Amino acid sequence: MPVDAFAVLAEPTRRRILDALRRSECSVGELVDVLGMSQPAVSKHLKVLREAGFVSCRTAAQQRIYRIDVGPFRAVDGWLTPYREMWTAHLDALERHLDKE
Repeated sequence: MPVDAFAVLAEPTRRRILDALRRSECSVGELVDVLGMSQPAVSKHLKVLREAGFVSCRTAAQQRIYRIDVGPFRAVDGWLTPYREMWTAHLDALERHLDKE
């Protein structure tokens, strides 16, 4: 069963992890420090993000270094595209209306 990207992103802690990884790659320990959470809790969320494809990790010595993978974000962006276009059209119409006033 495919993972629902929106269900994964609905969890605030996972979004905070992604925000931290957006700035740079991080080890689990660095994420623990940034988030002020326990290592097991951070690892649990990283596992969900990794299984959904939002992050990947590499091993450096004794550490796992996590980084964002863009694939699932492209899928979310693709799903949002028609809604973004709808809002853009509505805002353009509002701008034209206000310019007439």
